[in-house]
Amino acid sequence: MQLESMRPAARWWYALKPASWPKVFVPALFGQAVGAATAGHLSWGALVFGVLWTAADIIFIVLLNDWGDRQVDVLKRRMFPQGCSPKTIPDGILPAKAVLAAGLGAGALALLLAWGAGLVLGRPLLLPLAALGLFIFVAYTLPPLRLNYRGGGELLEMVGVGGVLPALHVHAQCGEWTPTWFVSLVPGLLALSLSSALASGLSDEESDRAGGKRTFTTLLGNRRVRGATEALLGMGVFLWLAASGLAKNAPPLASVVPAALLTGAFGVRLRRKSPLAVTNAFGAQSAYKVELHRAIWWGTFTLSALVLAVGLGGRK
Repeated sequence: MQLESMRPAARWWYALKPASWPKVFVPALFGQAVGAATAGHLSWGALVFGVLWTAADIIFIVLLNDWGDRQVDVLKRRMFPQGCSPKTIPDGILPAKAVLAAGLGAGALALLLAWGAGLVLGRPLLLPLAALGLFIFVAYTLPPLRLNYRGGGELLEMVGVGGVLPALHVHAQCGEWTPTWFVSLVPGLLALSLSSALASGLSDEESDRAGGKRTFTTLLGNRRVRGATEALLGMGVFLWLAASGLAKNAPPLASVVPAALLTGAFGVRLRRKSPLAVTNAFGAQSAYKVELHRAIWWGTFTLSALVLAVGLGGRK
């Protein structure tokens, strides 16, 4: 990448990391689908709010995460000058002050959107849920808590991405935030979110350890974290199937099985990539996480579509 020739728009687009956006958009879509299925109809106003709010939330997360991790990113660049992709702040793609200002502005916009949509849609919990979602990220990466450095950041990500985020979108669509279908399916989504959170630390193992970050990868090592990642993926599928097959008032099994099969198919491909995704094997780790993301994102997307279809069709 020729950084000197990059135009401002290209620099910002690179910093926003659009390839990672489904990590947040897919759980948001899941919440919208479950909320619409609960209400029995799709609220276009809630859907528009959901798209705008999620975009602002992603910008807030991505930019402030780069700002909060800038010192560790400098370490990684020094340790692996050719081994990792360009870093937004250390490599001079954008200045730190601009990244911080844009991230804070996106967070303010997310709160403003939640306040306005809460009034227009008659959803009183939108603003508190939005504030909670933003606070979880603040606690994750920014002072004084910085739990991603002190330990437990992956668990916080699981709660935020797999729980609070879809609950906000459920509430936007139906006015509830814990309808029965959401309660029955969210344990599986939480397991998948934790699986993704664990895998995200694999490529930063040695630089995080050198920078003093306490992640599951720095504490347990690459092999154990890969094992936990794969076990959690399987657990997520099992929890979806168990809820549908055993719990009362859960989505019908026919709406869950295709999603479970798709997630499982990508899970098989993930296992095949696993032996090569060892410490500092950045290319193999990237291929490993691609299969994991496909399993989570396509499985959750399929589940969302089928739950929505069943809900709008009268839950027959």
